[in-house]
Amino acid sequence: MYNWFECKVRYEKMLESGMQKMVTEPYLVDALSFTEAEARIIEEIRPFMSGEFTISDIKRVKYAESFFNDEGDRYYRMRLFFISLDEKSGTEKKTSVNMLVQASTLKEAVLIIETEMEKSMVDYTIASVTETAIMDVYPYSAEEKKKETA
Repeated sequence: MYNWFECKVRYEKMLESGMQKMVTEPYLVDALSFTEAEARIIEEIRPFMSGEFTISDIKRVKYAESFFNDEGDRYYRMRLFFISLDEKSGTEKKTSVNMLVQASTLKEAVLIIETEMEKSMVDYTIASVTETAIMDVYPYSAEEKKKETA
């Protein structure tokens, strides 16, 4: 299970016109605390930044599941309602969850969720699909987990 933090990185970006512009871009990092999230995002993006940068904001975000597709270049937040039956009252109960999907198009993101949800026995409906501004996602890799336990 991932413990996601959205980290906003502020830096000067070179535009296609050759001008410099200050931008703030969000990245998603898997970490145990805010302190670790800040350390991990600095470590992950330092090789890609040529100048100075600052971490302008860090906030915890909840995703019940995340589905990564190496061919996808965008990240979508999908809000699903899991539908269950309350046996006492006989009414339907909807539980809202957010999922993160990496895909190239909105249609592909929906297809990925539908394919993954077919593997479960849960009744669900897709409430919304939103393209996020997230530039990249840094989950823990198996090697990083080994380093921490060693």
